Amino acid sequence: MTTENVSLFKELVIDPYKRLKWGFIPVRRIVEDDVEDVPVVSQTAESDKGVSVSTGSELVEVGDKSTPSDTYELTSEDEIEYEYRDEANRKWWKFFDEQEYRINKKQNENWKWYHWFAPDMSTQEKKLVLKLDVLLAFYSMVAYWVKYLDTVNLNNAYVSGMKEEVGFVGNDLVNTQVMFTVGNIIFQIPFIFILNKVPLNYVLPALDICWSLLTLGAAYVDTVPHLKAIRFFIGAFEAPAYLAYQYLFGCFYKHDEMVRRSAFYYFGQYAGILSSGGIMAAVHTSMDGLGGKSGWRWNFIIDAVISIAVGLLGFYMLPGDPYNCYSIFLTDDEIRLARKRLRENNTEKSDFHSKFFDKEVWKRIIFDWKIYILTLWNIFCWNNNNGSSGAFLLWLSSLKNSDDTARLSIEKKNQWSMITPGLGMVYLFLTSLVADKGHTRWGAIIITQVFNFVGNVILAVWSVPEGAKWFAFMLQYFGWAMAPVLYSWQNDICRRDAQVRAVILVVMNMLAQTSTAWISVLVWKTVEAPRYLKGFTWTAVAAFCLSSWTFVVLYFYKRDERRNAKSNGIILYNSKTGENYPPTKNEKEEIVDA
Repeated sequence: MTTENVSLFKELVIDPYKRLKWGFIPVRRIVEDDVEDVPVVSQTAESDKGVSVSTGSELVEVGDKSTPSDTYELTSEDEIEYEYRDEANRKWWKFFDEQEYRINKKQNENWKWYHWFAPDMSTQEKKLVLKLDVLLAFYSMVAYWVKYLDTVNLNNAYVSGMKEEVGFVGNDLVNTQVMFTVGNIIFQIPFIFILNKVPLNYVLPALDICWSLLTLGAAYVDTVPHLKAIRFFIGAFEAPAYLAYQYLFGCFYKHDEMVRRSAFYYFGQYAGILSSGGIMAAVHTSMDGLGGKSGWRWNFIIDAVISIAVGLLGFYMLPGDPYNCYSIFLTDDEIRLARKRLRENNTEKSDFHSKFFDKEVWKRIIFDWKIYILTLWNIFCWNNNNGSSGAFLLWLSSLKNSDDTARLSIEKKNQWSMITPGLGMVYLFLTSLVADKGHTRWGAIIITQVFNFVGNVILAVWSVPEGAKWFAFMLQYFGWAMAPVLYSWQNDICRRDAQVRAVILVVMNMLAQTSTAWISVLVWKTVEAPRYLKGFTWTAVAAFCLSSWTFVVLYFYKRDERRNAKSNGIILYNSKTGENYPPTKNEKEEIVDA
């Protein structure tokens, strides 16, 4: 074995094992920072030349009579040069430049959309990000996959014999789906106060195992009320999973890295929908009647076993957060580097010792725009997709031959149901690239909703050729392709206050999901399948409203970033009005300390 292989084995196996308490329990890592949390501002003299100042989109040299003769730099370990930007001739279309006040001219010039990593990223930082991609992004994707297996397997079971065996009638299916949603919503409430105060690396895997055991119980139901009760508690234990992973992404990734990781997490949702149909088809073919159990019952059992295994793995994979790190795979230096990245992104750290209920935090939340604008935005997001209704699968079930027999067998229906989530994974990938690498989150959202709107309008009309319906259903997962963008943007918008970020994340998620609980009963009635006139119409309306509201979010986001431009390395002034005009050399200290 070579020296490199020995070193790698030590880093990935021996050292992680040594960090376990009693050989199997991950514990909180005590790592002291090498530098202060608050960056130090320094000055670098350049007496022989003027300061680089941006006027519009160009950098110009400004003489030392009217501008400072020194360049001011923000230093922690790296040095970030301030950009002095003149807004006197700012163009109207700059409103659509999402990163206008987020990154300065120098950073923007170095940015290349075709590079996966930022051009100034060190080898050590790339290694850290790759580790996080495995420990957090990849594991979260797997966890979301099993979560969705245990969520959508109800729809597959319904069309695979459960309806007749358990005795579903009328709107029992949609009502059972709502019980899951109700449990999910109610048990999100405690996390308003504790999301950023508990070790999520313990909480999330434990809850995963609990809902897996309940999924196992669903294999033995004989009545609809029994199934409703189980689905309620499955929803309860799954309550914090979605928003907790989104919160963790905001703890480790920078603003232009987050959407791709959140999209990778979302692959788990689509993979869950996709593989649920495949697993159900395989189980129905090979295990139906085995041991006296129907295929759909075996499907619940298999899903539960997979989910328990993933839950156990989570205790060792999830890293916690940079200041409350439980990872056995990150070195001390990598933990310090993760904290440094937080500071560079102006993201406040999580504090386990902060108050459960802090009046000052709630004042900041209630008297600010974020909770109201972002919550309504998220309500449109949660209602802009027809996939969760099972509309495509129920439409496949309705297809008939000329002799009025079913066109598709149970196996074929479950196999064909895999097409749309498979396409959805492609949509997710492309959307995340537009958002992160194109530096336009609003643009990514608008693109997805144009396709989403078109598809739902076609389905709302319904009296179209069968080929048009196929086309429309193939677009259905464009609706959710923007969700990673929205949640990543919320993390960025609220990054300066960890408690506010956690509270708004939970509240906006809970209220948005609440809206689906009662709206789905009104517009996705099982007895109206597969036509769903109200459902497809409402989804198209939600897609339009989401697109329009995105520009409202963009306005408030840019207003906040403009107010905090200096923390992003940009000092703004207006040469026409004299507002904040760059100071003389004698006034430089006042600028730096402002």
